[in-house]
Amino acid sequence: MDHLTIKLQHPTEFDGIRRDTLTLRAPLVRDMRLASRQAPNDAEERELILFGILAGVAPKDLEGMRFTDYKRLQDSYFRLVSARPDDRTPAESADEATGAGTALPAL
Repeated sequence: MDHLTIKLQHPTEFDGIRRDTLTLRAPLVRDMRLASRQAPNDAEERELILFGILAGVAPKDLEGMRFTDYKRLQDSYFRLVSARPDDRTPAESADEATGAGTALPAL
């Protein structure tokens, strides 16, 4: 899965435009590193920065969202970064069975 579009229950202004959807793309390692560099000691700020990067909006605009919509954004992010059983290759399934190939936490 490369991206997910989230339908907002409460349209919100992003970059001066009122929108009722946001589309998140799947994160790259560089996105994670950039967010970590910009907010090394603040997990909430790091998440806002990362979500802003992935949605192509200013992190400050995300703060203006209703929390119910923000929660949907968080849930969509975790869907993007989680490997569903049917998405795994046989090698990944074997690694899971042996405990090999553990990944870094998403955020």
